[in-house]
Amino acid sequence: MNAHRFARLLGTAAVTSWAALLSAPILIAPAAAACPDAEVTFARGTDEAPGAGGVGQQFIDALRSQVGGRSLGVYPVNYPAGDDLAPSASAGANDAHAHVRSMVATCPNTKLVLGGYSQGAGVIDLTTIARAPVAGLVPDILTADEADHVAAVATFGNPSGRFLGAPLTELSPWYGAKAVDLCAPGDPVCAPGALLTLPTHDELFSPEHLSYLHNGMPSQAATFVAGRL
Repeated sequence: MNAHRFARLLGTAAVTSWAALLSAPILIAPAAAACPDAEVTFARGTDEAPGAGGVGQQFIDALRSQVGGRSLGVYPVNYPAGDDLAPSASAGANDAHAHVRSMVATCPNTKLVLGGYSQGAGVIDLTTIARAPVAGLVPDILTADEADHVAAVATFGNPSGRFLGAPLTELSPWYGAKAVDLCAPGDPVCAPGALLTLPTHDELFSPEHLSYLHNGMPSQAATFVAGRL
């Protein structure tokens, strides 16, 4: 083969190789999901559909309207929210703690907000202030380091007075100053009651306990929480 023909073949091969490279799909690794400036972990109430629930969504919407240009993520606690309160709420505490632990590890600069309504408020109690099993409820407590990442706590219709003897705001030096614990007038779930007892079905579905959807308290709590972010 003479030099002229060899050079022509070499050039053809180079063009073919470049064409193949240019036509091949370009694979770009996806960027890691950006961490939000703040995130709400919210546990819905008894028998509400999966998600944040009605009260939780009102609270989240009100908070989002008050945080300006900052990003706000949402994590609905994944738990049964069923009528068998003790195992259901205990499962919620496990899931909420696991999520907080993950956020602290992957998004350490994100300000965390914990929230819950009704049984969901009990879930938050089990991750923050309950120190030992009581009335069948099994706590899954955040560590001191994890608690430092929690900027605020908001609970509605919280049964802590029933099984712990006092509201969340009074029971913990870690969370008291950064918590808002709202109880609607006449709500039997969060009113003082017999200690070491869980709310009954009738109490959980009383008009007073269901009033948070229209009593303005989700917005009130959002204003408090926005001031902590």
